[in-house]
Amino acid sequence: MTKRQVVIKNHGLDGLPATKTVLSEGNGKDSGMSAPRKRWWRFATSATAASVAVLVLGALAPAGAAPATVDGMPVDDYVARYDHPMGSQIARVEGDHSTAETQAAGDTAAAATVEGIDVSGHQGNVDWANYWGQGKRFAYVKATEGTYYTNPYFAQQYNGSYNIGMIRGAYHFATPDTASGAAQANYFVDHGGGWSADGKTLPGALDMEYNPYGPTCYGLSKSGMTAWIKDFSDTYHARTGRYPVIYTSTSWWNQCVDGAFAATNPLWIARYASTVGTLPYNWGFHTFWQYSSSPIDQNTFNGAYDRLQVLATSKG
Repeated sequence: MTKRQVVIKNHGLDGLPATKTVLSEGNGKDSGMSAPRKRWWRFATSATAASVAVLVLGALAPAGAAPATVDGMPVDDYVARYDHPMGSQIARVEGDHSTAETQAAGDTAAAATVEGIDVSGHQGNVDWANYWGQGKRFAYVKATEGTYYTNPYFAQQYNGSYNIGMIRGAYHFATPDTASGAAQANYFVDHGGGWSADGKTLPGALDMEYNPYGPTCYGLSKSGMTAWIKDFSDTYHARTGRYPVIYTSTSWWNQCVDGAFAATNPLWIARYASTVGTLPYNWGFHTFWQYSSSPIDQNTFNGAYDRLQVLATSKG
């Protein structure tokens, strides 16, 4: 297999210096979001203090828009090629069994809980006023994947949700076979995934799901995956003072992980059905539930709005 290098500059953040990622990619068939493919990626990245200040502290800067191209590649082609949204692989493997009744159950639950959404580069520039009008009061925005991808729409999405009044957070799509947990946690924090005690910023979320490129558990044993997650979680805590929310499905977790994280990490369960079902090992309570992936990822917070504010404020 021959290789070619794609140089990607992350210059979608208003007024911030560009960062550069070098990817060496084989010329095999693309996976999109539905089929595995083999990766041959190398990377070199740099982060800036300015990006951390704007994106982590959530300053009321202009929301911004992504560039039309990323080094000659149309930005949406870049997103389609490299961005795996939260839950995309869970829906691929487990299916999305949500129905109108499921979504109605979510709407009913919203009377006692809080409704929200999550977005990635695939949503582009989001009309946050529209979702605010639908009653969405929190949002998670994809910031990074592995140590090779940053969402070119992140500034518009992250700052836009904040500006409309939502409590918002960032998430990281993990690829445990490409870099250590610590390396990916640092990359995440350096590219928008941090936390500030402003009452409007949720702790970052770690997206653990099926490998879009190969073996379900990324070639790791259960103990190896547990160690990887702990490495990420501890590094994120050292950087931000918060433990990350862990997003996963019960099926994936039980296949790939044998450790307990309930004492430190809030659970975000993905299950596209009428109930959350059985939770992963050792969690007796879920904090978020992603109950549908249509027409956009739909989530509920398991508590009243003031409890969501506590999650956005209290260190732990």
